[in-house]
Formats: sequence, structure tokens, C-alpha cells
Amino acid sequence: MEYRHLGRSGMLVSAISYGNWITHGGQIEEDAATACVRAALEAGVTTFDTADVYAGGAAEKVLGNALRDVRRDSIEIFTKVYWPTGPNPNNRGLSRKHIIESVDRSLRHLQTDHLDLLQAHRYDVETPLEETLRAFDDLVRMGKVHYIGVSEWTAEQIADALKIADDMGLDRIVSNQPQYSLLWRVIESKVVPVCEQGGVSQIVWSPLAQGVLTGKYQPGSPPPSGSRAASEAGSNFIRRFMRDDVLERVQQYASICKEAGYTPAAVALAWVLRNHNVASAIVGATRPEQVAENVKALEVELGDDMVRAIEEALEPITVDDPALTVSPASRS
Repeated sequence: MEYRHLGRSGMLVSAISYGNWITHGGQIEEDAATACVRAALEAGVTTFDTADVYAGGAAEKVLGNALRDVRRDSIEIFTKVYWPTGPNPNNRGLSRKHIIESVDRSLRHLQTDHLDLLQAHRYDVETPLEETLRAFDDLVRMGKVHYIGVSEWTAEQIADALKIADDMGLDRIVSNQPQYSLLWRVIESKVVPVCEQGGVSQIVWSPLAQGVLTGKYQPGSPPPSGSRAASEAGSNFIRRFMRDDVLERVQQYASICKEAGYTPAAVALAWVLRNHNVASAIVGATRPEQVAENVKALEVELGDDMVRAIEEALEPITVDDPALTVSPASRS
């Protein structure tokens, strides 16, 4: 396993991290989820990502149970706050009230006394950014949170957060968690440059484009039984990639990978990790062997010719992005 600094912080994270969106508390049983977590630990993964809203809180509970007997200072546990966790108007957003109450609930679910990283799951236009950052800073000073980050924030929002933190002497964000893959490169033009300048790393989700970049989905054919595209929880989000024009290009990409002696999934992960602003790529799994397969990405050597070939195979693809408006709760 390779370990990288998260932003300008001193904390190291595993280049491959394990995330339990969709799978834990929903797509697979708890025994299978625990087996996947154990496989991740055996492969050298130390970084585990979840959120208060995944599976209505069940995902945090499953992860907490799976990590219960693991030495706490040998792992990094990340969670998020923003999306609704209850019926009350205050059970959502990035107000001080919701942030602190959500963190206390997450700590109970995860069976720990601190979070290594707390992330704002989206930007809250209804709460002053100063209030959000002050609440985050207070949690750091309480010892309940070690570092703070954001998820799916724009370059302007990240820049504003860094400036306010500096002006007010608050703890600065060290990470952003965006969608990023060979099929979705939106962050490269604006987000990455701002983050590089501000000392903020990317912890990327969906580096395999919800499994599409494994090459298992064939144009003109229904998705395989048991796949994410065939499940009620996953099909809504993966739908934008399930077009024949996209899948045909992915098959070309997969052929290039196989000719080079690599799996398409390993190449997709290796490509994401070539970006120096990426600290970690989050992978999920429904079977333990999938974790071991994903970690093999660290053995892939991508030369310039290979990179050029796979990027050219996928470059014409454009897809709509609902990520900023669709709640993870509806996808869990």
C-alpha cells in the first residue's frame, strides 16, 4: 500500500480507501460487509469513508461494528454531514446545531471518541460559512474531530472557506471529496488548481464511474444480475453512464487495458492516482476479492503512450452530472 499526506496536514491516508456508500446497510448483509472491511485491512487500507446519511445511519453502524476490534490509532475514519437525517428542519444543513448533533450521533454509530476527518457533504447556501467553519473548528478543539474537509464544493466555495479560515484564525480544510474518473474530469479545470494552491487534497469517489470502467456493462445488453446498475439503490445514479455510446467507448478502453496486461479497473484507479492532487481513491466492494483486485492498481505502470491511448478512447464522452442535486440518502 502507498500512503499520502492529506493536503498540507501531517496525516497520512492510504492511496486506496474503502467507502461504504450503497453497500453497507443496503446492498449486502452485515457479515459480507465485515468481510470486505477485513479484506481492506489485510490489503493495507487504513482509510475508511462513510456518511451520516448513508442507509439512514445504518452504514456508519455497520462500519463501526466491523472496525470495533481494530486498534483505533492504526486507521482513519471519515464521515460527512449535511443531508437530512430526520424530519425536523434542523436535521439538515451545516448549521452549528446540526453539525454538532450529527457528529455526536456519528461517534455513537462508529463506536469511537473521535473522527479523523469530518466533511461537509455539500455546500449549504442557507447557513453563513463563518458559522459552519467555527463549528468545525470548535469540534477540532474539543478533540472530537482531527481534520476537516468538504465534498463536491466548487473552486469558489473552497477558496472562500480557506480565506475565511485564515482571516478568523480557524482550522483550515485539508480535503475535498469530488467525483473524479476517466469519465468525469470536471475538477481538473478549476477545483484542482485552487486546491493545489491552498494545500487541499482530493479524496475522490466513483473512480470507476460506478463500475462502468470495469468494462462489465455491454452496449445493447441488460446489466448483469447483482451489479450496481441492476440494483434499485445504484441504478438511479449510474444511469447517466449506461448509454450505448459511452459503453462502446469503454469497451475500446477495456481492450487497450487488457492488451497491456491489466484489468480495466486497475488502470482506471491508477490513472486517478496519477493526479498529484489526489490523496486517495475511494473504492467499494460487495465481495472481499474485489478489494484485493482494486489494490493491484498500485502495481500498474502507466506510460505516456498508454495514458494517451486510454484518454483518446474515452475523450469524446460527455455526461450530465446530477451529483450536486441528488441526495445520497435516496441512493443508499
